[in-house]
Order: sequence, then C-alpha cells, then structure tokens
Amino acid sequence: MSVLLRTSSLAKRFGGLAAVDDVSFDVERGEIFAIIGPNGAGKTTLLNLISGLLAPTAGSVVLDGRDLTGLSTAERCHLGLGRAFQVVQPFPEMTVRENVLVGAMFGKPGIGRGEAERRADEALAHVGLGLRADDDAEDLTLMEEKRLEIARALATRPTVLLLDEVMAGLRPAEARATVALIKRLRETGLTIVFIEHVMPVVRDLADRVLVMNYGKVLTSGSYAEVTQDARVIEAYLGSDQEEATA
Repeated sequence: MSVLLRTSSLAKRFGGLAAVDDVSFDVERGEIFAIIGPNGAGKTTLLNLISGLLAPTAGSVVLDGRDLTGLSTAERCHLGLGRAFQVVQPFPEMTVRENVLVGAMFGKPGIGRGEAERRADEALAHVGLGLRADDDAEDLTLMEEKRLEIARALATRPTVLLLDEVMAGLRPAEARATVALIKRLRETGLTIVFIEHVMPVVRDLADRVLVMNYGKVLTSGSYAEVTQDARVIEAYLGSDQEEATA
C-alpha cells in the first residue's frame, strides 16, 4: 500500500495552550486508522486541522501527494476529504435525499442535478437509508441521523473519510451495525480515519491506532500493541484496561 494522507509536525496553539503539538503520521491507502486518547487530548482539533476547519500554527497536511495547507474546507473536499461530525446537524426541514444532495452538489465542482441525485441515492443505499429518502430528516432516529451524516460525506465522493465519534450515543447493537457499515465502506476503496472512545469498536475496526495525550502523539501501532503499552494504560485505559480490551 502507499501513503494517501500525511501530517507533518502539525501544531495548533490557542494562546499559551498547545492543543496539537508536533503531530506526524501517515495513513495508507485503504487503511482504517483510529485516533484515541483521553478527553482534551487534541483529537478533534487534529481532525479540524486535517479538514481545514482550523488553520495550523505549524506543520502541513498532504493528501495523495498534494499539500492541502492553506486550502479551504471546500477545496479539501473537492480534492477528496470527506467528514462526518460527532454532533449531527441535518437540515430538518428537508428530506433525507435533499440533505445528501447538498453533499453531492457541493462536494465536487461542476456536478449537475441529475448526477447529484444519482450520487445521493447511491450514498443512501450504502448506509441503508434508501427507503427513507423521501422522509423528513427531522423524523430520523439518532442512529439514522448518524448514517445520514455519513451519507452526506459519502456523496462528496471522498478518497479519505474522517469520522468523529460516530458511535457516540448508540446502543451496543447499533454500534455493531455501524462497525459493519464502516467495514463495507472500506471494501469500496475508501480510506477511513476515525476518532473513537469505545475500545471494542477500535479493536474491531482499526488496522493501526494513534494514541494522543496532551496534544502530542503518545504512541502508535496495532490495537494489541497500543493497549499493552504502559504509557497508554496510565494515560488513557487505566483500571478499565481489562474491560476495554475484552
């Protein structure tokens, strides 16, 4: 496999606080890559730097050999970065299909209505919402809202999909179904970078795991490697290690 996404010495300071501090990592094409760490470790700030919601204080983000540093979120989306947020915010007055059309029409330049509708319906089919396409978004359950969020990102036709705690608030059966969905998405050729607190989900999904603490990279490796690292146990897993790895 080849490197598709790379961050080099990425940093973000808010006054005297280093929210992200000298973070470098590579994500290979077709990989599912997890970012974990305690609350306040800088995980979401890191995703915001990658997607362009925040400008870095230092460092760079490179996608498929192209330096994205300084590009807007829209430009990054056009080049293949898609993102689903932890706090879902559908347009409630619009139908499910219309919500996904927003992603399809603005995710890539020059997309006409007909092609956008085709891409929207394809994305809805991928996430299992095809039968709800004509329903109002405000009538969806939380799990369906999260799938809508993913579908909206998929409709932009990303090469890398960024997921920020998409399991938050889901019941165990719903989380397992979402794990299966993410595995299916990888089979379509997507590269996936995700933040997650639910360790069994990380275990079941991640090819590699990056652990952050206080804005820095603590370690990285396979799930087995990082969960056996004494630094990770002390900083994040603590006394819940046995349960988290069960």
